[in-house]
Amino acid sequence: MKLLTQDKFVHKLSLANPIHFLALGFGSGKVAKAPGTFGTLAAVPLVLLMQQLSLTPYLLITVLCMLAGFYICGKAAKDMGVHDHGAIVWDEVVGLMITMIAAPSGFVWLVLGFVLFRFFDIIKPWPIRWLDAKVHGGFGIMIDDVLAGIFALIGVQLAVYYLT
Repeated sequence: MKLLTQDKFVHKLSLANPIHFLALGFGSGKVAKAPGTFGTLAAVPLVLLMQQLSLTPYLLITVLCMLAGFYICGKAAKDMGVHDHGAIVWDEVVGLMITMIAAPSGFVWLVLGFVLFRFFDIIKPWPIRWLDAKVHGGFGIMIDDVLAGIFALIGVQLAVYYLT
């Protein structure tokens, strides 16, 4: 079994290109199986660093990464010639950042956020599935994960409220 994908479209992107590097989630999107999960895992160190910040800088970085993601994901998709290829995982990175907004620090909360985000990203309840199918380009690639992140954020915050 090969660890990295042999997909011809993924090979159109170069980790030496900063846009491609980010779109591929620091290279995690090149994993052959479950690139979205590995992209979310790649976000963990970033989220851990960001959790040391107060809420305002955390939100600012998250919003900037989301806005940049519209371009990053759209450019990578265009360069690949495929809309929303699984290897494009910057949307998962941002999704976890959104999930963990104002979450307490700690392994349990990070794991809960990770699991909830992956759940909503994979299951795609309404309106996530609808947006995923109807909206295209960089915005379309990002918006379903932004919403999955918001759903997971709500889940984490409810858990914090009821369990602490």
